[in-house]
Amino acid sequence: METYLESSASEHLRFALAAAKEAADISRRYYAGNFTVTTKADLTPVTQADVECEQAIRSSILERFPEHGFYGEETGRTQEDAEYLWLVDPIDGTKGFVRQYPFFSTQIALMHKGEIILGVSSGTMMDELAWAEKGQGAWLNGRRLSVSAIDDPDRAAVSVGNLKSLAASDGWSALGSIVERADRIRGYGDFYHYHLLAAGKIEAVIESDVNILDIAALSIIVNEAGGLFTDLNGRGPDLEIRSVLAANPALHAKYLASLRGYVA
Repeated sequence: METYLESSASEHLRFALAAAKEAADISRRYYAGNFTVTTKADLTPVTQADVECEQAIRSSILERFPEHGFYGEETGRTQEDAEYLWLVDPIDGTKGFVRQYPFFSTQIALMHKGEIILGVSSGTMMDELAWAEKGQGAWLNGRRLSVSAIDDPDRAAVSVGNLKSLAASDGWSALGSIVERADRIRGYGDFYHYHLLAAGKIEAVIESDVNILDIAALSIIVNEAGGLFTDLNGRGPDLEIRSVLAANPALHAKYLASLRGYVA
């Protein structure tokens, strides 16, 4: 896939895009189902593709940037005190990958002193490659992204996902008030609804039961497209994030007023 990059793109971003392509080549080989599946201690699945993709990305990062830290879904974290920390989910959406849903992706982000400064989101089977770097805008397959300007909840399209913890809390009724007014409710899931949000095709994403590796890259893509990306209490993404409210600025404030306080 050819991509457009501004001449100002950093060495880090160019490296992340190359690493995502390498991971896509690996996951594509396994997608037809020729892999084994094991279950981790948290009862989530892991495949040969997850492990091989992460090992490839990790090896490339630590060879190119030996002073950087690495935090991966399958191999954990190195160098707790590193100034730069790479955040990698080699196959975000493994459950879907196992069942041959195309909504899985490779997520690669770079954090500098606690701030996410770039992200690459590669939707391998859907031919979607999105990226963003702080101050440089957000891009999808070479096209600049921008969130929508819709500010009326009655006209908004909202996508939801991973709602187990919200369903078990008082937040379920708060979500119901949003659903009741929305023009359209969908559950696009995983990386895809964030790409749609950043492209102005939907107005908000609401999720719980996430971790930083799931959403680090997506958070800067949404922010650089002009959106707001927080948890359900209004806090920005950090290593402890567990929920998401991402939306264009006008609707983010309205939805946050309904949802704040329901999920830690």
